[in-house]
Amino acid sequence: MIHTFTTALGVCGLRWSDDGVAAVLMPGAPGLDATAGSGGAPASPEIARAGEAIARLLDGERTDLRFVALDMSGQSEFARDVYEAAREIGAGETGSYGELAAAAGHPGAAREVGAALARNPFPIVVPCHRVLAADGALHGFSAPGGLATKRRMLEIERAPGFEQQPLFA
Repeated sequence: MIHTFTTALGVCGLRWSDDGVAAVLMPGAPGLDATAGSGGAPASPEIARAGEAIARLLDGERTDLRFVALDMSGQSEFARDVYEAAREIGAGETGSYGELAAAAGHPGAAREVGAALARNPFPIVVPCHRVLAADGALHGFSAPGGLATKRRMLEIERAPGFEQQPLFA
């Protein structure tokens, strides 16, 4: 089942189970085009609320998505640790892969954290776009649009170093 909704980035979707959101589908994701514009499957109030909150976040509102229940049944214990720690990075904030590894209880596992985030089925809700290289550089974003989408999301959130500059000062 997919619930679709419109955001500043385009049409997104939520796939869910009885345990919560099983995947967040970014604009251009496979399988999303078939349901775009239809609203997809009828969503529970919790799933509809999650979609509305994601849309608000992508409109620039500092929205906390930690209330969204996730179905992590198919994820390894390591990935669960990483995803839960990443959810603590607030809108407009960033952290490094190394910092996230330490916060997840796996110090020294920055590369493994990067690999787990590359497989993140919950982009936006598990805000992998807020995780940067130790030098602040953008690295890796497996969702459609790649690094351009990651940069755009950080700009929308007005993260340090990614604030949108006015065209005319």
